[in-house]
Amino acid sequence: MRKARIMDEIDSRLLLAVQRRADIASQELGDTLGLSASQAARRRTRLEAEGVISGYVARLSPEKLGLSVQAFVQVQMAAHNPEAAGGFLRLVSTLPEVVACWTLTGEADYLLRVWCADLPALNRLIHHRLLPHPAVARVQSQIVMDQPKPDAGLPI
Repeated sequence: MRKARIMDEIDSRLLLAVQRRADIASQELGDTLGLSASQAARRRTRLEAEGVISGYVARLSPEKLGLSVQAFVQVQMAAHNPEAAGGFLRLVSTLPEVVACWTLTGEADYLLRVWCADLPALNRLIHHRLLPHPAVARVQSQIVMDQPKPDAGLPI
């Protein structure tokens, strides 16, 4: 197992900055950190190479894309074996509405975060795609009413 590298305070500030704005230019990043643009770029490149920064994403507006319903869907499996899990995860990988999937301890085996255009679309996802799968025993959904704290970066 590879030992984790200890980061200094500048690395921490760099990570906070790129979590807030992934597209920050090296010059602006350097100004923020009190470094030259080339020093900031080298640090960012090193953190990318070490896998601390694993990628960059753009945050899209669900509303502008016609997605008005966000929900969390708990899935309880009918069987707990590798074939059932594999089949279910293959299904999940084909569903664009499922934007995240976690395995859980407790009553539910999986938690899905989904975005749908409307309630009928959520209903179709649950009743026509998830529940018919032979590995699925039960599905329970919670519709998000509001998100007072938006998705945030990791605590550093």
